[in-house]
Amino acid sequence: MFGSKTRHQRTPTPAAKPAVSRRPGLRGWRGRGQGEAVYVTAADEWRGTSVQVCGLWPFVGGSGTPILGVPIGVHTDTGAPFGADPISWFMHGMINNPSMFVLGLPHYGKSTLVRHIVLGLAGRGINPLILGDLKPDYVDLIEALGGQVISLGPGRGHLNVLDPGEATGAAARLLTAAKEHRAAADRATDQAAAAELHAAAVKAEKLAEQLMADSHNRRLNMITALITIVRNAKPSAHEESLIDRALHILDERLDRVPLIGDLIEVIKDAPDELRSIALDRGDMSRYLDATDQLRQSLYSLNGSGRFSDMFSQPTDQPMNLTKPVVFDLSGISDTQRDIQAACLLACWSTGFATVQVAHTLADAGLEPRRNYFVVMDELWRALRSGEGMVDRVDSLTRLNRTEGVGQAMITHTMSDLEALPTESERMKARGFVERSGMVVCGALPGAEMEKLNKAVTLSRAEQARLISWADPGSWTDTGGSRKRVRPGLGKFLFKVGGRPGIPVALKLTSVEKRLHDTNKRWTIGNNGEGQN
Repeated sequence: MFGSKTRHQRTPTPAAKPAVSRRPGLRGWRGRGQGEAVYVTAADEWRGTSVQVCGLWPFVGGSGTPILGVPIGVHTDTGAPFGADPISWFMHGMINNPSMFVLGLPHYGKSTLVRHIVLGLAGRGINPLILGDLKPDYVDLIEALGGQVISLGPGRGHLNVLDPGEATGAAARLLTAAKEHRAAADRATDQAAAAELHAAAVKAEKLAEQLMADSHNRRLNMITALITIVRNAKPSAHEESLIDRALHILDERLDRVPLIGDLIEVIKDAPDELRSIALDRGDMSRYLDATDQLRQSLYSLNGSGRFSDMFSQPTDQPMNLTKPVVFDLSGISDTQRDIQAACLLACWSTGFATVQVAHTLADAGLEPRRNYFVVMDELWRALRSGEGMVDRVDSLTRLNRTEGVGQAMITHTMSDLEALPTESERMKARGFVERSGMVVCGALPGAEMEKLNKAVTLSRAEQARLISWADPGSWTDTGGSRKRVRPGLGKFLFKVGGRPGIPVALKLTSVEKRLHDTNKRWTIGNNGEGQN
């Protein structure tokens, strides 16, 4: 019958529906009101040796956080340990320059971080050189390391800026070695050995000549830098030529280390060499007119001005580069900005010059090879002290890679660098940040982000993190006193080139905490407990 079903045309049985899973997914229960998570918290990461964690395989994975160099702390998001310092990262090819630039608001731990790195590098045999400690932040640490503390300031110490330091003695050692090599070459019967000894003698003589030339240029640059601070303007070209020639005359006349007073006397004596540079045309009055302003500036450095006799007396304590060294400038008041800047420049120049002497002697085989970590704190003070200071700091810091010196430069914000008077100086100051192997940023205000991005690329998330660290935080009752808890205290973002930054929380040992107490004068009572 049409439309009827035969027994071969049965309706198929519907397939059974799969049972509904009653277990939540990775993000929780799906559906309206079921509480599905939008963000899944990352699992905690732990690091250990293959011997320690071999029993956990295959549930262990490698971490992307480097732990090479001085142990710094832990990653703020994952808790993974983190280690870094500019020298270790440079030696392993992670950065192209053994230097770091540290930026951050005051009292958020910049100096504590650098002191922590200094202590770690000292444990590896790398001598720290703190070329100007204004607070002081590093004196206790260097004393604990058995180092040398050199005090400088009006009535507190002297640093003769015309002292060639170790250069004269080193040059004499090199020339003596050259004579010994030549004598040995004359006695040698093997031609190959004689040629090798002759080459060593030529090398030693060349190194001695370069050392004295560099020493002369350093003294010239230091005098012109101090005159720039005195006048707040650079000396003229003919004044620099006069100083240059006068220094050569001093070296020829004196059998001792010259002083600024000796330099003034040479200019007053008006030798023919100086008169020809001054273009006096045989008229002494023209010479006096040409040198009056120069002599006035030098008198200000010779004990009769605001610099007192800091730079005009023999050096009290020559640097000992076999030990950690710190120049203690804490006796100079913050109101004396120009004196602070002058002392910083003098300490930086002396430090780099002495390091160069040590490396020259090592090149000649007369001393063991040593590496140094130089800390240049409060950079902004020197840069703002006068015209041309950026060029002088730039010349001091460009050769740290070839000179075997690691370096840390510290300032508060990019505004310190952007406040320079000319665009060319601002560009050179930004170059300090751009050339650094690693840039370490602490808490910074939002207004700094645009300026900082001109020197180092930061993502929006990284900018937001730095700004959040600058939040003043809440007030909490800690130990019966109202103490502010700052979210960014001891936290830093390590940036290398265009790579994502690594946010790190600094961890200190109990011994370090005692050494890093910069609020000792606020300690109440005799039990060492007080407010920091």
